[in-house]
Amino acid sequence: MSKIYEKLEKCYKSIRKKTGFVPEIALVLGSGLGDYAESANVKAELTVPYSEISGFPTSTVAGHKGQFVFGTVNGVKTAIMQGRVHYYEGYEISDVVLPVRLMGMMGAKVLFLTNASGGINENFRCGDFMLITDQISMLMKSPLIGENIDELGVRFPDMSRIYDRDLNEIIKASAEELNIKLKEGVYIQTTGPQYETPAEIRAFKTMGADAVGMSTACEAIAANHMGMKVCGISCISNLAAGISKNPLTHKEVQETADRVAPEFKRLLTDVIENISDYLNTK
Repeated sequence: MSKIYEKLEKCYKSIRKKTGFVPEIALVLGSGLGDYAESANVKAELTVPYSEISGFPTSTVAGHKGQFVFGTVNGVKTAIMQGRVHYYEGYEISDVVLPVRLMGMMGAKVLFLTNASGGINENFRCGDFMLITDQISMLMKSPLIGENIDELGVRFPDMSRIYDRDLNEIIKASAEELNIKLKEGVYIQTTGPQYETPAEIRAFKTMGADAVGMSTACEAIAANHMGMKVCGISCISNLAAGISKNPLTHKEVQETADRVAPEFKRLLTDVIENISDYLNTK
């Protein structure tokens, strides 16, 4: 058994001492969405700080609370990550994706990723929502490097449909029903923590990227490896370097994410309900 899987099992046993909760959906809350777990649509059964899970990485970024909330979203059993951990915080990539793998081990069939990102596509504006249709992992170490964890998945997993087409159709239908404008595009993850240079953004645009951030792609790879269905939405919280005339700051990212959070939360709730209905017909 690999050391990575041993650590994962240790975290799983630690969680299971606290709860037998089996989620249907795993939700990762990005910047500006941290208080979604306290909204009226969410009924929390148990909150577990990451620090209380043996061997679990903890969030160090402002605005990321660093805890699991296990409960229901309008009746749908959901494991909610209030804050993720990032590669730039100094963790091994296996630790960055450990929370996603843990929620999958607990029973989640779907991973719903959210994030705040920089807009590369010049048709995007601050505050837009982008359905992630595909991704590029740029200079990121794959979470699958090393001995394959056979307990989780195969050695060479297919990534041609990493973002599930059926789930994407559900998200688009929810957005249309709620009259929420939804863009579509390719998300590219860099390591961070520095923002990208204008030259890098021009290169990413040539590669086909529409939005850039410092999370998500590695989590999607890990979830896909273990057979979870994956979907994701980015909040375009700023325009990327060279497109924006102003220097990039985390304050701008947070302010934009906070401004559009109410609409984002409405969309999340509707999508979660509709995904559950879809899963229950399969």
